[in-house]
Amino acid sequence: MPAKKKRPVRARASRVLRGAALKKQAGVVLDRLLAEYPDAHCALDFTNAYQLLVATILSAQCTDKRVNMVTPALFARYRDPAALAEAEQWELEELIRSTGFFRNKARSLIGMATALVERHGGDVPADMDALVQLPGVGRKTANVILGNAFGRNDGITVDTHVTRLSNRLGFTKESDAVKIELALMPLFPKQYWTMLSHLLIEHGRRVCDARAPRCADCVLADICPSSLVAP
Repeated sequence: MPAKKKRPVRARASRVLRGAALKKQAGVVLDRLLAEYPDAHCALDFTNAYQLLVATILSAQCTDKRVNMVTPALFARYRDPAALAEAEQWELEELIRSTGFFRNKARSLIGMATALVERHGGDVPADMDALVQLPGVGRKTANVILGNAFGRNDGITVDTHVTRLSNRLGFTKESDAVKIELALMPLFPKQYWTMLSHLLIEHGRRVCDARAPRCADCVLADICPSSLVAP
């Protein structure tokens, strides 16, 4: 008897879900990822809002691991916004050179620290509108600060992992970070908005790789419209 041919791995036909069905699917995704990554958290090392703000600005086009290697010396040299506001551009550049785009980042950090001193008495504001007015700070960075330093779920941080998984899971077809955030917010309970980003980032790093997703090992394979595991 001839050997039975293996069923080929193929992409599952895309299922378009809307309304209540999509929200139900989002709930299943959230529950499974919470069970899979109960300890998901911000990968940047920090002890206060100022440190997280600096680290998040440095993380643009750079890995969190590299940022965490740079920030101990940086925080030892510039302990607070007042010290950073007085930094010499060249000296700061040398400390952060390995994070890439160090000249622009140094300008943003000094500008951000100066604004904190002049407008907020050296404190990082726990307010979206105030944060996005700081040099080098956009909505993504503000969401990181509000969610992880202040425990406020005012929005959802959308990075490359969240963008990729949001599209693959069928939550949205948008590529713009703000539009993706607006699509995700109605699908998930507000109290999980910060955690959702951590969960999607963790899953993106461990399983849902950009180039070679490991669908056979994925806890969402049976419900993901982009799964490469044949149903």
